[in-house]
Amino acid sequence: MTETTPARHDFRLSIVCPDQHGIVARVAEAIAGTDGWITEAAQHTDAEAGWFFMRWVFALDPAREGELRDRLLHLGEDMRMDWVLADSCSRQRVVLMVSREGHCLSDLLARWHAGELPMDIPAILSNHTDHEPLARCYGIPFEHIPVPRDDRATAFAQLQERLDDLQPDTVVLARYMQILPPWMCERYPQRIINIHHSFLPSFSGARPYHQAHTRGVKLIGATSHYVTEELDAGPIIEQDVTRVRHDDSVQDMIRKGRDVERWVLARGLRYHLEGRVLTHGNKTVVFD
Repeated sequence: MTETTPARHDFRLSIVCPDQHGIVARVAEAIAGTDGWITEAAQHTDAEAGWFFMRWVFALDPAREGELRDRLLHLGEDMRMDWVLADSCSRQRVVLMVSREGHCLSDLLARWHAGELPMDIPAILSNHTDHEPLARCYGIPFEHIPVPRDDRATAFAQLQERLDDLQPDTVVLARYMQILPPWMCERYPQRIINIHHSFLPSFSGARPYHQAHTRGVKLIGATSHYVTEELDAGPIIEQDVTRVRHDDSVQDMIRKGRDVERWVLARGLRYHLEGRVLTHGNKTVVFD
């Protein structure tokens, strides 16, 4: 009689805890004890803060996932360890939100359609109707939730009601040009991702590229980060820059800035979906 080999899935384990002796050995022992097979390992110690970060990928018989969780639960209590175990094949539900600028939205949809972003998109929400045809092309429900200046509270209550119905794992502000109320940010810690240009705080407000052109800046950049109550100050996931020539017009700068925003948001979202971003306070460790 031939012995059958148990089916294995790739699982992903992320750990954040105070730095201490024996973390790697004890986690490896827990995985080995359930016949797990480690295929990818990354860890980092923040010596200044005294914290340890780890992300491992390993093959495991799904039937033994519960046993591994029990072992990790014991380790977590013993070592003050925050941990997340996920099946690498699972896909997050990601709601995309957008206003009138569609460059980030169109880029994410193209990458999603090409299979580059492992996620499901239950809906696109917007305070304008400009991108409804784009959503229709990809077969994704589009919902218009206007945000009038004189009744923002009602609009955000309606928005939260829809998010409650959609139950997203992650919300992406793909150039959604509204400031979310603090209570909404609190409901999704490390689960709302935003993108913005790098001119803050020097060139805030309207027409930042015009301000930067007048000042003669030589670098344009973008930042993707988790949203917190403090505007544009949440934990940074990804950043990048591109150079500006002396003869670039304002429109050239806007075009270059949009390109960087596309790259940075797509990379930041992919890191998040693959569990590569670990946070401690307002700081991140990204295992790219």
